[in-house]
Amino acid sequence: MLIAAIDQGTTSTRTLLVDHSGDLRVAHSLPHRQYYPQEGWVEHDPLELLNNVRACVQAAGAVAAVGIDNQGESCLAWRSDTREALTPVIVWQDKRSLAHTETLKEQGLEAETLSRAGLPLDPYFSASKLGWIMQHVPAAREAWRQGKLRLGTSDAYFLDCLTHRFVTDISTASRTSLMNLRSGQWDAELCQLFGIPIECLPEIVPSTGDFGLLQGSAGVIPLTASIVDQQAALYGFHCQEPGQAKITFGTGAFALMCTGHDIHHHPEKGLLPTVAWQKNGERPVYALDGGVYTASAAINWARTLRLFDSFDAINCFDSGPAIDSGLVFVPALSGLGCPHWDPRARGQWLGLSIDHGAQQLVQSILEGVAFRAAEVLDAMSSCVARTGALQIDGGMSRNPYFVQFLADILACPVNAAAVPELTGLGTALLAADGAGIALSSSTRFSTCLPQTDRQSSRQRFAEAVAMSRQWGQH
Repeated sequence: MLIAAIDQGTTSTRTLLVDHSGDLRVAHSLPHRQYYPQEGWVEHDPLELLNNVRACVQAAGAVAAVGIDNQGESCLAWRSDTREALTPVIVWQDKRSLAHTETLKEQGLEAETLSRAGLPLDPYFSASKLGWIMQHVPAAREAWRQGKLRLGTSDAYFLDCLTHRFVTDISTASRTSLMNLRSGQWDAELCQLFGIPIECLPEIVPSTGDFGLLQGSAGVIPLTASIVDQQAALYGFHCQEPGQAKITFGTGAFALMCTGHDIHHHPEKGLLPTVAWQKNGERPVYALDGGVYTASAAINWARTLRLFDSFDAINCFDSGPAIDSGLVFVPALSGLGCPHWDPRARGQWLGLSIDHGAQQLVQSILEGVAFRAAEVLDAMSSCVARTGALQIDGGMSRNPYFVQFLADILACPVNAAAVPELTGLGTALLAADGAGIALSSSTRFSTCLPQTDRQSSRQRFAEAVAMSRQWGQH
C-alpha cells in the first residue's frame, strides 16, 4: 500500500511515495521558474505551479491517499467563479511590502500582531503581501466589488482548483499574521490592520481530514493532509515531544522546536510561536519557529560566481575553519530573520585578505549559515530545554564539513537524515493518519559529535552580524 506526498516547494514540485514500512522514493520532480521583476520582488507563475501539482498527482499512480505540503507564506489572489489567478504567486522571500510594514511599526502596531498572531511585522508573512495586492492590483479590487475575490496562500489556491474546497490548514494559516493563534480563526482586527476583507479568506481546517478527491492516472485519490512544508518535516523527524527540534537547510534554513499543546510567546528573543499541526478531532500541537532567510541559496550564489564547480568539491577543506583565519561571512543576502528580524541587513564578508582564496570564501559561507542556525537554536533553548540531538535535513545536510562544523559550534550531536526527504515523509505520514492507515517509519541518521569549543568564534560572528545590520541602515 502506497501513500503519496506532493511537496510543492520554492524551486520544484515533487511526488514522493512511501510504502507500508516507511521506505520513501521520489517518483517525479518538476522545477519551475523564479521571476524577479524588480529588486526585492520574487514571483512564481501560479498556473505553472498548479500544472506541476497536477502532473505530480498523475505520477503518483495507484495510491491509497495523498497529502500536499506548501511553501507557507507565499500567496496570491484569484477569482472564485473562474479560479483565474489575478496575480502571480508572491513568494515568501518577496520584500515589496517592506515600506508598509515599517510604517505600521512606526505607528506602534507591531504589539497587535505579536499579541494576536504571535508574529512580528515583516514582509516575510502573507498578510502584508495580501494587503499589497488589495492596494495595487485593480483586478483584485474589481473582483472584490463583484463578490468574486479569493485571497490566500498557495495551498488554498491549489485546493480550490483541484478539489473545489476553499480551505487552508491551521498550520499554514498561522503563518499569515491574520490568524489569532489562540482561537485558531481569522482575526477581524488583524484583517482590518492589513486591509484584508475577511470574507475573501479560506476556511481554516485541521491539517488532516477530508480535503476532497484528486484525479490521478489510476482513478480518484483521497486528499487527506495539507500542511506547511517545514511543519511536515518536523513531523517526519518524529519531533512530537516538547524540546525536540529540527532544522531544514533548503533555500533558507528553517528551525522548529515542538512545544506540545503549550504556546510559548517570546517576542523579545525573536522567536515565533506557530501551529505545528492539528490532527482531525484533536487539539493543535504548537512549535517555536525561527527562520534563516539564506542557506543553500548562498551556496548556489557562490557557485554562480564560479567559486567552486561541483558540490563534491566543498565537502572538505585542506585548511582549518575560515573563521580561524579571521574570515567571516554573514549570510544576510535577503536580510536577517530570527532572532534579529532585520530585512534591511545585508550580506558581508569581513576580514578579507590577499591570502584568502575561493576555497576559503566558500568555506566561510558554509560556516556563516551554521552560525546563523546556532543563533536560532540558542534562542529556542533559552525558552524550552532542547532534548536529544538536533535533527537536520535538506541539501546542506549532505555536506560533511557543514554538519560537523554545526555540531562543533552547537556543542551537541547533530543527526543528519540519511534520507533527505523528511518533508515528504512527514506529509505522507500525516496523509496516512488522515486516511486511517497505519504507516511505520524509521528515520535513519548519521551522527556528528561535537569536538571543540568555538565560543570565541561565536562572539566574532555576533560582531559581524551587528555590522551587517548597521550597514543596512545606510
